[in-house]
Amino acid sequence: MGKEPLTGDQYHHGNLRAALLDSALVVLTDRGVAGFSMREAARRAGVSQSAPKHHFGDARGLLGALATRAYRQLCDRLESLELAGLDARGRVTRLAGEYVAFAGENRALFDLMWRMTQFDFTAPELAEQKHRALLALDRGLRGEDAEPPTGDTDPALLPSYAVWSLVHGYTTLALEGAIDSGNPDPLNSDLLPTMLALLDVTGSQPPGKP
Repeated sequence: MGKEPLTGDQYHHGNLRAALLDSALVVLTDRGVAGFSMREAARRAGVSQSAPKHHFGDARGLLGALATRAYRQLCDRLESLELAGLDARGRVTRLAGEYVAFAGENRALFDLMWRMTQFDFTAPELAEQKHRALLALDRGLRGEDAEPPTGDTDPALLPSYAVWSLVHGYTTLALEGAIDSGNPDPLNSDLLPTMLALLDVTGSQPPGKP
């Protein structure tokens, strides 16, 4: 016999929030962003329809919290990579490989992370995690000893934005089936490393910098 869903009063406060995020991910995976329903997320968590509103307000709040968790998971993976002893090209290639692997293993979350109209993309916690992802890539490109950027518009970040754009664009096209690399799984082909090899990542200063 299947396990009966827990009722709201059987959850601890923190556990209910996590359970709602877990059930929201199931709904997102099954139905995509367009078919997402906060009511369905509550049903699958075994709680009342009003329970998600208490924690997230509305569907935008719930999706925003899920996107924040996705960014945090991506950042944890990028920051956990062992990059010591690698040159700039090796570091960027390893970071790109992890980025692609995350996208392939979490397609629904990866799709959600860039749907800026579906949630508040400027929410402080979400913005913080997005900035972490940029800094992880930037440290890989410019090295741990590089001077920290003064903000997201610091010209020193231009090479990192360029690499991120290439890696993200390739990943998105591969997931959509728009790239024929000759490999059944274009995410695991040699095409992206070959593309990265064409970039001059050995000098990380943007144009105009000494």
